[in-house]
Amino acid sequence: MAFSEGLRRLWRLPRFRRILGVRVSTQAADGTLQTGLASYVLLSPEQQPDAWSIAMVLAITMLPFSIIGPFISLTLDRWPRQRILVGTDGLRCIIAVAVAALVWDGARQNPAHLTLLFLLLIAMSLNRYLLAALTAGLEHTIDRREYLTASSIMPVIGPLGLMIGVVVAAAVRLVGGHWMPVHHADTIIFCISAVLFAFSAFMGTRFGRDELGPTVPDPSRSASQVLHGIIDGFRHLGTLPVVRSGLVLVGFQRLLFGVYSVAMMLGYRNYFHAKADVNGAMGDMAVWGVVMGAGFVLSAGFMPRVVRAMGMRRALIAMMLATGVIQVFPGAMLNRWGLLVASFLVGLFAQSVKAGVDTICQAHIDDAYKGRIFIVYDMIYNALYVGGAAVAALVLPVHGISHPHLIGLAVAYLLVGVLFAVISGRQESSLYDRGTAVH
Repeated sequence: MAFSEGLRRLWRLPRFRRILGVRVSTQAADGTLQTGLASYVLLSPEQQPDAWSIAMVLAITMLPFSIIGPFISLTLDRWPRQRILVGTDGLRCIIAVAVAALVWDGARQNPAHLTLLFLLLIAMSLNRYLLAALTAGLEHTIDRREYLTASSIMPVIGPLGLMIGVVVAAAVRLVGGHWMPVHHADTIIFCISAVLFAFSAFMGTRFGRDELGPTVPDPSRSASQVLHGIIDGFRHLGTLPVVRSGLVLVGFQRLLFGVYSVAMMLGYRNYFHAKADVNGAMGDMAVWGVVMGAGFVLSAGFMPRVVRAMGMRRALIAMMLATGVIQVFPGAMLNRWGLLVASFLVGLFAQSVKAGVDTICQAHIDDAYKGRIFIVYDMIYNALYVGGAAVAALVLPVHGISHPHLIGLAVAYLLVGVLFAVISGRQESSLYDRGTAVH
């Protein structure tokens, strides 16, 4: 089924239109925030980043919520998810304004610099919380038979919003950097992010208080009861071998994607450009991000067709094996065009895997447990991406890309595909196809 056909059908559902608007606006805000962070911390003219500095930024922005996530995941199954959407982006709007004020004054010395990093840590952690709430609430906006369509569209529309934010922020940074101090251009980026967060919070108010669930919210609980609820969620996951297999697959995929991402960032910063050529490096990175984002977007029409032809299990295996192949050709050609073609295909296949695992989770997890298990999913998704960045810091050269390392990455993708084929082969294939019906 084509992306446009699925989107057109779901667009008739008012709740789906509203949740789509929240997803696009909040991720556009995230795109500007992340670009501002990368510009301010990693693309300063005074320094040439290495893999450890990239891993540090990723760890600061992603790991804290991965650690505390299970302890607040129960709130997604207890509190109105509409209130979570509005409150989260309202708070992030305030944080973005505070960050803009700090960056305007430089914020290179302690304690201002530490305050800046702390605020960004909170903002990025809240991003993961909000996306988990959106995922858990998706079921209340669609028909159950539309899981695959919606799970393909929503994670793709989000990156489309992210891509819009990145393009806008990169343009502000490249143009503004010629006419004003670099940190003032970064300030404008954070102000744009604040406006977008405010708009996302407004979009969230268009839902009724209980429209996104949970179905049967419970009152607040003590710490011991919360911990018991988390353990209960893990027990529920233990009864779902198909979901566990999907989470194992997406975890390994994110680990390797983390290695790949750091390699590309270092390559565009250190391999293709001199230390002083910050604008050239940022321009190339923006093009790379947009091309990969295009792969994310087109996966919405691509994955349902592949699943319809092959079935979910075989489609997931094919995505991993194909990603391994393209790391060698055209990925190992080590020129801009070869890397761009590879990045498009990496984005296409990576987002297809995520859409497939999202569909499996939506179809098999009871609504009473969705918030908790999607937080676990989110922990795996982000923690292993940061883990991949750490692996990259240990194994990659300072310029990021080389033939041996890309070939090694290809072998790793192929091994993960084979591992998933073995694990999933012990389970009934029809279980993977639950929730994939299309009209």
